Amino acid sequence: MTISSARDRFLEKLQWALDDGTFVKLTLSEPSRAEPELRNMYARLVELREGTRVQFVRRFARRDVTKNVAPRDAVYAVGQELEGGFGRAYLFTTTGDWQWHGPGEGQLKAKRPSFTAPAPVEHDRPKVKTVANAPWLARLGVTAMDGSARAGMADKLRQIERFNELLGHLIEGGPLGAAKEVRLADLGAGKGYLTFAAHELFRKRGVEVRTTGVELRGELVDSANAVAREAGMDGLEFVAGDIASFDPGGRLDVLVALHACNTATDDALHLGVKGGAQLIVAAPCCHQELRPQIVPPAVLAPVLRHGILLERHAEILTDAIRALLLAIHGYEARVFEFIAPEHTGKNLMISAQRLETPPDPEPLRTQLRELFAFHGLREQRLARLLGEI
Repeated sequence: MTISSARDRFLEKLQWALDDGTFVKLTLSEPSRAEPELRNMYARLVELREGTRVQFVRRFARRDVTKNVAPRDAVYAVGQELEGGFGRAYLFTTTGDWQWHGPGEGQLKAKRPSFTAPAPVEHDRPKVKTVANAPWLARLGVTAMDGSARAGMADKLRQIERFNELLGHLIEGGPLGAAKEVRLADLGAGKGYLTFAAHELFRKRGVEVRTTGVELRGELVDSANAVAREAGMDGLEFVAGDIASFDPGGRLDVLVALHACNTATDDALHLGVKGGAQLIVAAPCCHQELRPQIVPPAVLAPVLRHGILLERHAEILTDAIRALLLAIHGYEARVFEFIAPEHTGKNLMISAQRLETPPDPEPLRTQLRELFAFHGLREQRLARLLGEI
């Protein structure tokens, strides 16, 4: 058959990936309005008694619908979905990623591979969720009493589960893996969804944990403390205050700051470094400080003259500088996606593990100075707080 459209080429890439063992996963998003509350669909390989199957999971606001299809039938099934069901598709393989965007025959874009190895073929059994049927989830309005997500809260529940999964990996891979006592602070806790999740994760590991959620809005503090009491969450409390003025009053082992706005993220990171936190986890939000300062270097002038590209460049630069500053001050820092962008736009995360023997920071300081000079920067709050400028 002659491949005559972007959609056909996308399906051909999927067929090749299934045939040669390079398939990792598939995501379909931007559904049509034909199915109310449909959010997206995912596909992965699972191992059943009858053999390997492609498992399709259609995710709605309050439920998931799963269907297992033989690999030989999977490409046809995806083709049917693209014809009238979804407007965007992402194929992840170990040789390259492919993005199709409709409507109609659409467009196809190739990207570098996000994964270097195929995903393991999992047995079709439910995962053990770290927050399954937690009483505080129901009291916070995330789930019904049977543990299912309430209307409009499915994405929030997945975010909570993903956060705990990620935090668990960071704990196991770092100095807190054998800790018996932990002091944790969540700065900008909001309604406390992730504060409760982090606290419970440590409790389930047999750790004596004391957690403080810091939130500026007093009404949210009062409601979160009420939920903590009702759910019997000993060692968890919420206090009213802003990030910049919070005093942990002693040792701080874990600092969490998710979606602190603009330079409040810098205040939180500074508090973590100053307090000697073993683990820092931050999801920055509202990057406003650097964009007005940037003087586009000549080589980037054709790129940064576009407002949207300048904005994105400023966001990337801000978080790169933050990660570099954490490395200068003795941390192994990583920047990565926290959760798929179809669930939340605020999906970038910085994690930092304190190193027992950090490398010489002077080469990193040279990199920092070069970044500032190249972009014409004069000020960056975390750099100022840490005494680097």
